[in-house]
Amino acid sequence: MENNKDINPDNSAISEQDSGVESISNIDTDFVEEVSNENATSPVACRLSEIETPAGKEDDFTPIADSGERRGFIKFLCVVIGGIVSVIPFGAGIWAYLNPITQEKGQDGDGFVKITTLDAIPADGTPAKFSVIADKEDAWNKFKNISVGAIYLRKEAGKVKALHTVCPHLGCFIDYRSNENDFFCPCHNSNFKLDGNIISGVSPRPMDPLQIEIRNSAEVWVKFQNFQPGHDHPIPLS
Repeated sequence: MENNKDINPDNSAISEQDSGVESISNIDTDFVEEVSNENATSPVACRLSEIETPAGKEDDFTPIADSGERRGFIKFLCVVIGGIVSVIPFGAGIWAYLNPITQEKGQDGDGFVKITTLDAIPADGTPAKFSVIADKEDAWNKFKNISVGAIYLRKEAGKVKALHTVCPHLGCFIDYRSNENDFFCPCHNSNFKLDGNIISGVSPRPMDPLQIEIRNSAEVWVKFQNFQPGHDHPIPLS
């Protein structure tokens, strides 16, 4: 009985050692697995996986020389397109300056515009104001049948006279005052007679007369043009 008691403690001691060895081995295994998992997700491992190039993808890279030639061609194309875009308006502006086509064109191409008929003008010599309708062009656009100005028409001794409505001083519009029976510029108080001559004021010249033609027995045609202000004699604008 004593021997059995001595053996049992030894057996228990052995079993305790075995369980301790097994726990240590389990700890080692867990530690190895954790280290392996950490290495798999570490930044170094990620960078290595990113650097690796999959097989078969090497042909997709463009040589440096080809990409440089492509960029050079794109730059050349941009310069060409930019030059064309800038040259077109510049050339149009030069053409407009050297050969201006901003003048009003008459209905027959001679500068004369049909204004009205003889029976529309008062027979007692009272001035009547009429709009001038004509075609107008500039370097880029063409406008048809628009108002390009206005004139005064009046009958004097059986003949029709035409006067421009723009004051020769600084280009303000001249009014007809029926109560005074004269023309008056409200900008600088210049007065004109019905024939256009100066009564008083700062205007350097009389009102600008315009050429008239009577066509088809009753049509009143006027050669309409503008003049430079501030001069003592009419200077047509080109």
